[in-house]
Amino acid sequence: MIKIDGKNLSLDDVYRVSINKEAVIADTESILFVKKTRRIVEEKASGEVPIYGINTGVGKLSEIKIPKEKVEELQVNILRSHAVGVGNPLPPEFVRAAMLLRANTLIKGYSGVRPEVVEKIIEFLNKDIIPYVPEKGSVGASGDLAPLAHIALSLIGEGWCLEDGKKVLCKDVLDKKGVLPLRLKAKEGLALINGTQASSAIISLLLKKSFNLLYASNFIASVVFIAQHGVLEEFDERISDIRPHEGQRKVADYIRKLVDGSPVFKNRRKVQDAYSIRCIPQVHGAALDLLEFSRKIMETEINSTTDNPVVFENGDIISNGNFHGQYPAYAGDIIAIALTTLSSISDRRSFRLLTPELSSGLPAFLIKNPGLNSGFMMLQVTQASLVAQNRILASPASIHSIPTSGDQEDSVSQSMNSALKLREVYENTLNTLAIELLIAISAIRLRGIETLSSKLKHIFESKLSRDYIPEFENDRIYQEDIAKTRKFIENTDFFNI
Repeated sequence: MIKIDGKNLSLDDVYRVSINKEAVIADTESILFVKKTRRIVEEKASGEVPIYGINTGVGKLSEIKIPKEKVEELQVNILRSHAVGVGNPLPPEFVRAAMLLRANTLIKGYSGVRPEVVEKIIEFLNKDIIPYVPEKGSVGASGDLAPLAHIALSLIGEGWCLEDGKKVLCKDVLDKKGVLPLRLKAKEGLALINGTQASSAIISLLLKKSFNLLYASNFIASVVFIAQHGVLEEFDERISDIRPHEGQRKVADYIRKLVDGSPVFKNRRKVQDAYSIRCIPQVHGAALDLLEFSRKIMETEINSTTDNPVVFENGDIISNGNFHGQYPAYAGDIIAIALTTLSSISDRRSFRLLTPELSSGLPAFLIKNPGLNSGFMMLQVTQASLVAQNRILASPASIHSIPTSGDQEDSVSQSMNSALKLREVYENTLNTLAIELLIAISAIRLRGIETLSSKLKHIFESKLSRDYIPEFENDRIYQEDIAKTRKFIENTDFFNI
């Protein structure tokens, strides 16, 4: 069970709630602070002083005063008018993550909502009610307005939900699950949509998965290193001591431990390896450090108040720009660049294994009867396609501001576009690595399983050979083999392998 208090949510917690569907509870002490700041909002809402989003319009319309009797109607209208997303629905895990993050920021208390709002989001999570959220339409500036508005509409019983992959009326889902819709009070509609939680949800989940993907690339590279009869001295720990980047050291240590004991290193056959082999610690290590940097950004972001205006316990209500998504936008772009580099160097290692002039004597395309059989020729072509697309997608989204809302919102982050293209980069990199693993294991079979270290040999015999990668004698349809290898990567904890 995950307890949220607005301060201590981790990437692991986000994964456990969104993927594993662990239950969520609210921290009791935090709820007391939520009640305290809510009383301030109620006092201000009954007064005559204009306060943004409480008794005024929003965005360019913020100068228009709203009558007291229309304050609650305003909050519903904000949701309806802002739920303008288009495109395919976000997968349930991203929607669950977004709801968790929004509940976590609201429970900090500075948004001025009632505890009932936090509790309703938690109820949706625990009963696995998934709002239908179109993926496109946010520029990540006044928060992820469109996607969060679609989520908020579901909380009040309007709009649609996803059930068994189908779009259904949210009211019907709530009736079936015995859930009462939320009735909004002053400020609460705005508070539900003013934040970075949709883009941050996607980026946080993909970042968590990217750490495992990076260690998967380390694991695969160790197999390639043996298959290529690599020069072990290139991973000597003293090399990292004199260039002490943490990521480089961790990658070199990881691979050195995996390949230790392989008999191929007893007789050194060459002076040095090509960069895609020799520079694995430097390239993978730099990517790891970028992921760690992004973790710091995202774990700060998901435990922040990203609302406007914010309510302080002394009674101050301050308009601000904490909803701006530049931090997650940068993080999404950084992660995409790191993964693109991993996919690119993966393709280069695969290419070397398939090319006799570069593979230290392996047959062309790793097939015993070339000509009649094409072997893995086309698998590397698929890699080339995926890597090319990654290079296009790695162009930063965070630099492409387009003014909105009558130029009131004249500098926007594009954090949602950063998140959406990161999702594609992640998928492309996962598939690229799955193909490299398929090729690497096939190369090892041709070299002889006895060339592996004892640790890698155990993994090969207990998992890979039995469940995922058969021996190839002739051409076959490789599509299912790639899918199985991908599944192995997704289901294996490579950090603790």
